[in-house]
Amino acid sequence: MKYLAWLLRLLLFLVLLGFAVKNSGLVTLRFFFDAAWQLPLVAILLLFFAAGALAGLSAALGAWLRLRRELARLRQGLPGRSPPQ
Repeated sequence: MKYLAWLLRLLLFLVLLGFAVKNSGLVTLRFFFDAAWQLPLVAILLLFFAAGALAGLSAALGAWLRLRRELARLRQGLPGRSPPQ
């Protein structure tokens, strides 16, 4: 099973590498006030993917912290059980 997982990872890496090589053309990203970046398409896609992943993780962080606090509060309320240290 380990070998199958590594084979799938290698296959995914090769597909993404081929995608990056095929999309290496320059793209101009235009901002307000006539500002512009000229980067390879794959770099822009990676940049926006990373920004989206960071935004998703930061959105989930609040709920995760709230659930941890609630769990700690519930564990303290159980009789005969001490909170983990």
